Amino acid sequence: MTEKAPDGAYDAWLNAIENGEGHYLECENGHGWLPPRRVCPVCSSRDLSEKSLPDSGEIASHTTITVPTPQFEDDAPYVTAIADFGPVSVTGLVRGVDPEEVAIGDVVGVEVGERETTGDRAVVFRPR
Repeated sequence: MTEKAPDGAYDAWLNAIENGEGHYLECENGHGWLPPRRVCPVCSSRDLSEKSLPDSGEIASHTTITVPTPQFEDDAPYVTAIADFGPVSVTGLVRGVDPEEVAIGDVVGVEVGERETTGDRAVVFRPR
């Protein structure tokens, strides 16, 4: 497998999650965003501070992929979900649970895993 070029800010954020230092940015008005950001897209505040990502989040939406593109065929079936972690939403893969058992409202933790097919690092949610 050929080595992938790093994706700067995304890879740095994944590294932070792996080191137990997952974070998001919050403006003075309480709007939360994932890095990188220099300006809040809601209120245009430039006063952003780094906040720790909560230890657990709640699944807000999910879908199970049973017929993937060839790039991800070894991963199938897999669940992609959006989970709310405080004021930010994070997209990731749900693991450690039967795809048919995933439900809106499930409490999950966030970590970094790999895609089976490509070996690329990815955000992974596991049940808490």
